[in-house]
Amino acid sequence: MNRCPIRIFGALVALAGFSQISLPMCAQSATQAPSQSQSAVPDAPVPQNPAPLADQKNQITPGIGSQSSTTTPSGSSTPASSGANPDFTPAPPPATPNVQGPPPQLPQSGKGVEEATTIIRSYTNAVEVPVTVTDPKGIWVAGLSYRDFRIYENNKPQHISFFTVDPFPLSIAFVIDQSLTSDVMAKVNQSLGAIQAALTPYDEAAVFTYNKITNQATGFTGGQSHRLEAVLALTKATGRDELVPIAGGPLAGCSITSNGSCVTPVLQPGGATGGSFEMNLPKEVHPLNDAILEAAKALASRPVGRRRVLYVISDGKEYGSKASTKEVIRYLQTNKIALYATVVGDSARWGEGYLSRFHIPLQMVDDVLPKYTTATGGSLDLEKNANGIEKSYQHLAEQARAQYTLVYYSDEPAIDDKYRKIEVRVDRPSKEIEVTAKPGYYPSAQDVH
Repeated sequence: MNRCPIRIFGALVALAGFSQISLPMCAQSATQAPSQSQSAVPDAPVPQNPAPLADQKNQITPGIGSQSSTTTPSGSSTPASSGANPDFTPAPPPATPNVQGPPPQLPQSGKGVEEATTIIRSYTNAVEVPVTVTDPKGIWVAGLSYRDFRIYENNKPQHISFFTVDPFPLSIAFVIDQSLTSDVMAKVNQSLGAIQAALTPYDEAAVFTYNKITNQATGFTGGQSHRLEAVLALTKATGRDELVPIAGGPLAGCSITSNGSCVTPVLQPGGATGGSFEMNLPKEVHPLNDAILEAAKALASRPVGRRRVLYVISDGKEYGSKASTKEVIRYLQTNKIALYATVVGDSARWGEGYLSRFHIPLQMVDDVLPKYTTATGGSLDLEKNANGIEKSYQHLAEQARAQYTLVYYSDEPAIDDKYRKIEVRVDRPSKEIEVTAKPGYYPSAQDVH
C-alpha cells in the first residue's frame, strides 16, 4: 500500500503553502525505492571447478590437516579455518629411516687387511665375517658393495662397521690322509705337486699327515719355498690294501694269545677241525678328528691379519680318534679357522656317506667332512681322478682368498661361553647366488688386547 498520498493530504491541510514542496519529495523517494531494492540483492557466485588432488599433496600435513585458503575480494589469501594462524608453516614430512645406517669404513685399495687388523685388535667385540658369494656354477660373484649385505647375530640385525674386498694372505695347514687305499693314494700322490701352484708368495703352509697316528711333516713355511716342495714330495705314501673278512677255523688267526703266540688250536673257535664258522670284520683306524685338532692348534697361533685355513685331503672316514667331532668343531669356531676339503675315494661318489647322518654308535663314520665345512664356513670338492684333485686345490684356495670381509661390533659380552649364531644375507635372488659364511662362533680370549 502506498502511503505517500495520505502524507501529502495531511500536509495540505496543515500547511497549504508547503504542498508544492511535499510532492516533489514524494516523487523523488518513490523513484529511488526500486533502485535501492535492486542494489541490496548480491550476485550469485560464479561456479568454479575443484582443484585437482595433485595440487593438494603439499597442503596436507599429518596431525594438522588441510591448510586450504579462501580469496577475499581484495585478492588476499586467508586460511579457511577461523582459528588458523596465517603465519603458520607446515612441518616437513618425516624422513624415511635409513636401515643400513651410516656407511661403514671403506679403506683404500690394498689397505683393507691392515685396517681390518687394527679394528679387530682395538675393539674386543669386533666380529670378522668372511663371506664367499658364488653363482650356480661356482664362479665368484664380484662387484657387490656393503649395501648388498645384511648380517644378523642371534636374529638381531647388526650394523656393518667395516667392509673390504682386499684378499687376505693365507695360513694353510694341509692334512693329508695316508690311510687311503693304494689306488686312491696313487692319485693323491700324483696331485701333490699342484699344491704350490695354488699359493702365492704371501701365503704360508704347514703339512700334517695321518695314518694310525698324526705326524707334522713341517711347520709353517713360505708358500713358494723349496722346503715346502721337498716336504710334499716326501709325504707320498703307498696307502693300504683292501682288507677282507677272516673266516674262523684252523686257518684263522689266534683269538687267544699268550706273549704273542697262540695258546692251542683246541681252545680256538672251531677247535682243530674247524667245525664252526665265524666272520671277523677287519678293524680300520682313521683318526681324522685327532689330525684336524693337531693342525688347528698350529693354526691358532698365527697372526690375526692372516686368513686361517685348514685344508684336508681325505676320504672323510673317521674311527678311532680320541677327540670327538663336536669338540673339534668348537675349537675351530673359537679360533676363527675355516675348513676346506677335497674328498677322494669312495666318498667322492654322489650320495656316498649319506648314511653317516644316521651314525650307528661304535661304528666308523663314512664321511665326517661335510659337518666341518658347514660349521666353519668352508667348502669341499668331490674328486675321483688326479686331474680333478689338482684343480680343486686352485679352486678352493681362490675361494678362501677372494672373500668379502664384513666387520661388526657385537652387543654381546666380550667373553663368555655362549655360541653366537650368525646369518648373512645378500640382496640377490637365491636362485642366482650361493652365500657361504660361518653360521656362528664362540668368543675367544685371544680377542682381548
